[in-house]
Amino acid sequence: MASWAGLSPSIVEYFEGEDSYRCGYCKNESGSRSNGMWAHSMTVQDYQDLIDRGWRRSGKYVYKPVMNQTCCPQYTIRCRPLQFQPSKSHKKVLKKMLKFLAKGEISKGNCEDEPMEPTMEETVAGDFALINKLDIQCDLKTLSDDLKESFESEEKKKGKSPKKEESKELIQSQRIEEKLGSGEPSHPIKMHMAPKPGKGADLSKPPCRKAKEIRKERKRLKLMQQSPAGELEGFQAQGEPPSLFPPKANKSNQPKSLEDLIFESLPENASHKLEVRVVRSSPPSSQFKATFQESYQVYKRYQMIIHKDPPDKPTVSQFTRFLCSSPLEAENPPHGPDCGYGSFHQQYWLDGRIIAVGVIDILPYCVSSVYLYYDPDYSFLSLGVYSALREIGFTRQLHQKTSQLNYYYMGFYIHSCPKMKYKGQYRPSDLLCPETYVWVPIEQCLSSLDNSKYCRFNQDPEAVDEGRSKEPDRLQVFHKKAIMPYGVYKKQQKDPSEEAAVLQYAGLVGQACSERMLLLRT
Repeated sequence: MASWAGLSPSIVEYFEGEDSYRCGYCKNESGSRSNGMWAHSMTVQDYQDLIDRGWRRSGKYVYKPVMNQTCCPQYTIRCRPLQFQPSKSHKKVLKKMLKFLAKGEISKGNCEDEPMEPTMEETVAGDFALINKLDIQCDLKTLSDDLKESFESEEKKKGKSPKKEESKELIQSQRIEEKLGSGEPSHPIKMHMAPKPGKGADLSKPPCRKAKEIRKERKRLKLMQQSPAGELEGFQAQGEPPSLFPPKANKSNQPKSLEDLIFESLPENASHKLEVRVVRSSPPSSQFKATFQESYQVYKRYQMIIHKDPPDKPTVSQFTRFLCSSPLEAENPPHGPDCGYGSFHQQYWLDGRIIAVGVIDILPYCVSSVYLYYDPDYSFLSLGVYSALREIGFTRQLHQKTSQLNYYYMGFYIHSCPKMKYKGQYRPSDLLCPETYVWVPIEQCLSSLDNSKYCRFNQDPEAVDEGRSKEPDRLQVFHKKAIMPYGVYKKQQKDPSEEAAVLQYAGLVGQACSERMLLLRT
């Protein structure tokens, strides 16, 4: 498991030019355009910076729509969970879940919240085409050996150095070798347990609590302690709020918080029990491996029934490549979230079986939603909306320990596609300006989008991309077993198209990422 300090660099392979493929939104056969690269590995900070420049990953393929050319411009959207207040339709979905859990009630014929449901087919149609086209079988061992040789070569140039420095370089090369290989050890994630009464008092809690609240706390402790030790990487029982959100005395003039609505107490004889487990998917933890087949079967049914895929299309290989493989490093800094950073599956267990899975990335400043799939038998629970609300709540929970983790990224907002406008209903939220990469409240963008598919949201005509590539010669290149700045690399190249490709890459990833990430050139 990688530590926060001394991380080995991200390694990416950029594909020059622009890809054109069938659009999953308007069905234009070649209208969707994007730039892309294959991420052999990537630090969470680099990916955070990339999504803040309009990139998004699909498995290990990382792509950026060509916003002023693609048929359906895709704007990165983020919600601000700390200020989030559920709407009337959100509350209906949460109450529907509570009624089902408490009494087994199934709402029939109530479809007023269904337009908010993500169809998801539109968001991944292009992704599948890209991944299938660029499913690179890279020679990981060769890459690993080349990187190791590169570090050894640099060491020789420096001459003899103190043993401490040699050890540091050795550890660095070993980290890269582990990163490019497949056997990085999994790291157990602590189960979220409520503190025992009287121990580790939380000063943020009210000094006095009602007897009813104390009884609820004892009930929560009893239920959570009954869970087998080490069985879950992250666990929340429905009806039992996480310890980071202690019960508060409700005031009649204050609306219920998201946590109040999600974790409303259930009766002792509740019809169903819902648990949410967070398991690391890359590198796969023991909990992820143990539930892989069950999770895959849910995905297969979802694709066949919801998206009408033939039985032979949603294969194990496709599932693994698209929703399990990730280039993100698993990182566990001391002041980060208990589960660490990286890629995870948030599993929804109903009465001991998986009914839905939210695929998420936990990054330095956000929780990024990747995909959701669910058992079609439970479509009546509006699981698309419900899971988004749970992920917003999860982001708020992570913020309690990691204060800079403030946002919930919902992927792309496509104003020109009516089915994809539901993401704009989670307020407050912001859209990313495709030219200056600043965040603009969505309310300020909608009128412009009504008039034009492609818009620059930043109203300052003098504003520029502050993170743009200003010194391309400082870009890091990995070529022929050596790491070198682009200024050195370009002197060895005679192909004029090479410079165009590298400069295009630098402009898209920005100066900071171009200096940190290694651009693999073969």
